[in-house]
Amino acid sequence: MLLGGVPAMVPPAVAACEDVQRVELAFMPTTAAREICVSPGLTTSVRFDAPAVVDLQDEVRFEEVVRVRRLLTLMPPPDMVPGERLRLTVHFEGDASSRGTTFMLVAHSGQATHLVEVFRDKRTRESFQQEVLQERARNEQLRKELARMQALLSQSGGLRSLIASRTMGVNGIQAQMLKLEVPGPSEGGLSFESGSSYRADGSVAAEVWLMNSGPEPWTVAGASLVDAEGEEMKGMKFRQEEVIPPNERKPVVVEVDATNKQAQGELTLKLWDAGGRSITLPRVTFP
Repeated sequence: MLLGGVPAMVPPAVAACEDVQRVELAFMPTTAAREICVSPGLTTSVRFDAPAVVDLQDEVRFEEVVRVRRLLTLMPPPDMVPGERLRLTVHFEGDASSRGTTFMLVAHSGQATHLVEVFRDKRTRESFQQEVLQERARNEQLRKELARMQALLSQSGGLRSLIASRTMGVNGIQAQMLKLEVPGPSEGGLSFESGSSYRADGSVAAEVWLMNSGPEPWTVAGASLVDAEGEEMKGMKFRQEEVIPPNERKPVVVEVDATNKQAQGELTLKLWDAGGRSITLPRVTFP
């Protein structure tokens, strides 16, 4: 039984980087954002269909920059952070425009575009054919991955997954209702309504239903479970399917790693959100 945690704050998601990117300048508005995905430690090459001169913002920071007339190969600064943007200006030979063409190198974490093909004029027939072949290979890979995932899904679920993951032993999964005496709402406006606790091979878990009498929605950002000796249990994971709106009750599930000899007696469970609104549940017991 594996329960994923809910982070307190997640940075905005960025689109996945294409392995090969093709840019046709003749068909792009001059105001269009021309972005190139880069990442520290990964090499990106920019190939032009005509001789070009390039200028890199903060070039001294770059780990590697190699120029030839129609090719630029670079490895971004090692300290470039995700979301950081550096300007790349391209001047084609014979181009009357003094401003040149500008690209933005946008830093991503662990992913980068391997090759960028820049076409000053219309793309060649060979370039289109190469793209079609690449897309066919990519689609075939996706089909194989989909078939693999469907095969795994057909084998998972129900007791099969619990047995295969060694979560459930010969004693099954033990469960009991939680009968906690928690006086009134906490300072954060949270109160315990009902719950249950579980023990499986290698872990214990608890599902607690909380009432939010505060004025703002509540989302769990952290949790701790302390045993009777004052030791915090390791491997805390938590899960919340829905935010708890004001004046509503919703469940939160927590799980920690525990042997059969651990998590015995009365434990203390504490849950809190990113703003510090918390609730402490004493005398939590597990089967």
